[in-house]
Amino acid sequence: MRARDACRTCICLGILVGAAASARGQAPGQAQIDKSSERAIFFSGSVMLEDGSAPADPVRIDRVCDGRAIFEAWTDAKGQFSFKVGANDTSSTTGDASLPEARPAELNKAINASSTQYSRPITTMLKGCELQVILSGYRSESVSLALKSVMDDARVGTIILHPLSRASALTVSATSLAAPPGAKKAYQKGLEAMRAQKWDAAAGEFTKAVKVYPKYAVAWYALGLARQSRNDLPGAIEAWREAQSSDPKYIKPYENLTATADRQGNWAESEKYSRMWIQLDPEDFAGAYLFNAVANARLNKPDEAEHAAREGLRVDKEQKIPRMNYVLGLILMDKKQYGESARCFRKYLELAPNANDAAIVRQQLPKLEELAASQPAK
Repeated sequence: MRARDACRTCICLGILVGAAASARGQAPGQAQIDKSSERAIFFSGSVMLEDGSAPADPVRIDRVCDGRAIFEAWTDAKGQFSFKVGANDTSSTTGDASLPEARPAELNKAINASSTQYSRPITTMLKGCELQVILSGYRSESVSLALKSVMDDARVGTIILHPLSRASALTVSATSLAAPPGAKKAYQKGLEAMRAQKWDAAAGEFTKAVKVYPKYAVAWYALGLARQSRNDLPGAIEAWREAQSSDPKYIKPYENLTATADRQGNWAESEKYSRMWIQLDPEDFAGAYLFNAVANARLNKPDEAEHAAREGLRVDKEQKIPRMNYVLGLILMDKKQYGESARCFRKYLELAPNANDAAIVRQQLPKLEELAASQPAK
């Protein structure tokens, strides 16, 4: 029994902390590689609603590579966007702080890669990337960014946003109807500055709007985004809390408050806001369940964590969040339900075979299945 528990402990540590000793620095001989043959690729496109109109709010454009989200641009007033991917963008920051860094096995793979990876660094990197447009209450199809060469057409065309059944109503604040003209004018000016990524000007206009009309929930929310882009996270959190209290049925602030608390390791806050988010709309936001599962697991509430993860898998009918399987696998492993835990990890690898932690999961799976086989049949 002790040996079995020790093995289980090794698995937990291996999966959660396995990258701690990753090698750093440049591989031998790599400094001589010339990556200048591909310098940059410029992508462009537009985002529209089903009725052909441009979204009233700026839409976030992300590049997602092997499950890692990288912010690229906001849409302008016409719904159009453009961004550049350069040869030095291969190590862009990730939107998922919980994912481990690269592991030695992956570094070895890079060292032994063919010369194509270095003569065509951008197109090689983009093979595993897709474009996602993000606006609360709407869904869209992802667009592949894979190109054969920099000479390929990098115009992605028009991406249509489809409203989610219940969520679309929750992304519009009822308080906006009562906003006086001065507040609305300042809000619109703030949106224009935001689209141009002039964050100081945007924050100034949104501040004017909420001073004129303190219950202006959408302006508080936008002020939070502007402050976040100015690296004023405390100010952003304050603004999103004001948005939430101004209109508790306005769903957008819950997502930002939840994600921010998760990144800060404030599990009580993450659990609270993700729970409120789920209560507002239990059928359209699988990501809320993922945050809730992680928060409850961190708070040593395994039953609540398991329930949230299973509900997240139910809601995520298109299996767009592979990490839900990973989290459920960890929860079940902690409960010594090794057989189902192993199945969850295998599903995770099936959905995200190139995830940054895929190698360590593959490495630990046989040990987990050995533990499952040693358990008495139920």
